[in-house]
Amino acid sequence: MVDMGMFRDEVAGWAADGSGRAAGELAELLGVHTAVLLEGLSDLAAVEALAARRERDLAGEGVCVLSMGGAMSVGRYAGILGAPGLGLRLIGLCDEREKPFYDRGLDPAWTPRPSVHVCAADLEDELIRALGTARVEQIVQEAGELRAWQTFVRQPAQHGRSRHQQLRRFLGTKKGRKIRYGRLLVEALAPEQVPAPLDDLFADL
Repeated sequence: MVDMGMFRDEVAGWAADGSGRAAGELAELLGVHTAVLLEGLSDLAAVEALAARRERDLAGEGVCVLSMGGAMSVGRYAGILGAPGLGLRLIGLCDEREKPFYDRGLDPAWTPRPSVHVCAADLEDELIRALGTARVEQIVQEAGELRAWQTFVRQPAQHGRSRHQQLRRFLGTKKGRKIRYGRLLVEALAPEQVPAPLDDLFADL
C-alpha cells in the first residue's frame, strides 16, 4: 500500500543522490502538494503531535512533513521538492540560528513563495516558555525521569543557570529525549499556549 512514509523514504534517497523517479510517481499518486521542511526528528514529533491534537490528517490533505537531518540540507531538499524539482509548495520551521540556511536554500522568487516560521531560539525553548518551567518539570516527572533531572541540576555546570536554561539543556542530553519531549510537551499545551511559530505553520497549511 502506497503511503506518505514511502514518499518520505524516496525523497531521502533522492537527497542522497538517488534518481528520484519513484518520488515523483508517489507524489502524484498521493496528491502531495505541500512539503514542510523541518530540521530534525524532534520538530517532526512536535508537528505530528499537534496535527493529532487538532485532528488534522496532513498526509490525507496532501501535506508531507519531513525531517531533513539538519538545516544545512535545506538547499538540497528545496531543489528536489520545490520549483526546480517536483514543484511542491514549501513551508519551513527552523531555529533562529539556522534561518540563514533557509534564506540561502529557499528562493523567494519561486511560485508559490516558500514561507518559513522561525522559533526564537529553538522549538524546545518555545515550548518551555509556553508551558512554564513548573509544568515542564511536572511532565519530566510524569515521564519517569525525575531522578535523572534531579541529578542533572546538581551538576556544577548547571549552577547559576535559570530553570528555563536547565530544562532546555536537559532535553538535549540524551539520545532520543528531544524527540520524546517534542511530543509530550505539545500534548500538554492548552490550545491558547501553542507557540506562535508552530501555530502559524498550521495556519499556513
